Amino acid sequence: MERIVIDGPRRLFGEIDVHGAKNSALPILAGSLLSGGETVLHNCPQLTDVDAAIEILKVLGCTVHREGKTVTVSSDTMTQNEIPEELMHEMRSSIVFLGAMVSRRERVRLSFPGGCELGPRPIDLHISALQQLGVSVDESHGILDCKVEHGLHGAKIMLAFPSVGATENIMLAAVTAEGVTEIHNAAQEPEIVDLAGYLTKRGAKIRDAGKSTVYIEGVKSLHGAEYTVMPDRIVTATYLAGAAATGGEVTVRRVVPSDLESVLPIFDQAGCKMRIWQDAIRLEGPGMLHAVRNIRTLPYPGFPTDAQAPVMAVLTVASGTSVFVETIFENRYKHAGELCRMGADIKIEGKVAVVRGVKKLYGANVRATDLRGGAALVVAGLAAEGKTRISDIVHIDRGYESIEQAFSALGAQIRRER
Repeated sequence: MERIVIDGPRRLFGEIDVHGAKNSALPILAGSLLSGGETVLHNCPQLTDVDAAIEILKVLGCTVHREGKTVTVSSDTMTQNEIPEELMHEMRSSIVFLGAMVSRRERVRLSFPGGCELGPRPIDLHISALQQLGVSVDESHGILDCKVEHGLHGAKIMLAFPSVGATENIMLAAVTAEGVTEIHNAAQEPEIVDLAGYLTKRGAKIRDAGKSTVYIEGVKSLHGAEYTVMPDRIVTATYLAGAAATGGEVTVRRVVPSDLESVLPIFDQAGCKMRIWQDAIRLEGPGMLHAVRNIRTLPYPGFPTDAQAPVMAVLTVASGTSVFVETIFENRYKHAGELCRMGADIKIEGKVAVVRGVKKLYGANVRATDLRGGAALVVAGLAAEGKTRISDIVHIDRGYESIEQAFSALGAQIRRER
């Protein structure tokens, strides 16, 4: 079993490029199923979640070829209508294939998704929306048996919560449905805009993606296209967190700073100095970090739940008390116990985490409990005295390309070992 070993502390210095966004690449890969044709996807990150998505495409009969950061998908050869249970369980976002599949096949079968255990992430929003578009769904024994007997049609859909996955599934199903679809209370994340950009390049008619109401006029079919995946804003935040926690100076390149408008002020309040360009951010950590009074996770454009864990790792060594309120997932504080093993002072009560800054963290044997929690342990290990050993790093590999190589290039003493 592999683990990451860090000898700290060491200040990070240098420049680093951010890879493509996992949460954008996955729905775009699902969208490559639509209408057949060929998708050439550039800046596609080399992650285990992306590997799982590619394997799903292959099982469905698509031809997929990867060369470096470019993935080419031909879905003309799609023959299957069922995703094996073991592949569905590899990632939580596998449910996003449902919207694209019902646009191609009259009957689709797949199981409930897997991935990080962050508490209930009900897919009832997905199912209800697709039913309004003309899909009949039978749920039994963890299997979704979906039928499209009379074709997909447009609908006016009101989401009870601005779910990213549900918004993506509706978009994927609606672009070739007959008529107009309106998504009210739609997710507004940058990844939604990126998916719309990809679909539009293929001939879809989508208006106001990234706003609370999205309009989709169905077209008969889509054509092939080349597209480049947006940079990963959570990876960007993680690299910045590493610089802040170690008092280093790092320039993160190939980024979209506007995608981090709710995160960058937190680093500023903590005492970091930043300089922002059109496609780069430089952060210089202070001698002593300051606590941040209240960080509440919210749907975009609020503070992202995925950035909560890495930022918490930074504030464990800040002067004063910081308070986090997690409003998206129930079990998003699993990393807190592992950080406490390293000397952090964190108290959890329901959705609230109270972080009292300590003078220093100490290396320890810890376990990555989920993707972003694992990244938080890496950030903490970079700042901790002594040796930190992180196990269960399979979670980290789902969303970070060789995280040990990235931080090593910035001067960290970090390696992967068996």
